[in-house]
Amino acid sequence: MILAQALDATYWSFLGRGVGAILLYAVIGTLMMLIGFWAIDLTTPGKLPAMVRAGLPNAVLITAAGMVSMAFIIVTAVYGSVGSLLQGVVSSLVFGLVGIIAQVAAVRLLEWVTGIDIGEVIQAEEPRAAARVVAAAHLALGLIVAVAVF
Repeated sequence: MILAQALDATYWSFLGRGVGAILLYAVIGTLMMLIGFWAIDLTTPGKLPAMVRAGLPNAVLITAAGMVSMAFIIVTAVYGSVGSLLQGVVSSLVFGLVGIIAQVAAVRLLEWVTGIDIGEVIQAEEPRAAARVVAAAHLALGLIVAVAVF
């Protein structure tokens, strides 16, 4: 009771807004991660979720690197948001989505330039060196796009 009396109404309002913002950004971040996964799946030959569930090592490695790179982009989009909560949410969504598109396009371009047959690599049952190149490209380009977003 003494603690509640020591903290005035502005504190409780601040606390409520902060908790609300955390929950809102968590939902937005989760949605953007799902969109990022969908973008990787859409641009990758075959059914990526099935290949990951089957434990195909190259599919798992490339998907994991892609998801981490999406997280870089989303984190910087949220961190760099400014203004009111609504402005921050809108800018996070826009910058995050544009960043995801740019990152996926850049990785696919790199695969094309290097001549990597991503469909063959990702469906192989044994680890392939090319999968490490694609995973590294996801991480590197994710960092580059994340910095551009920020």
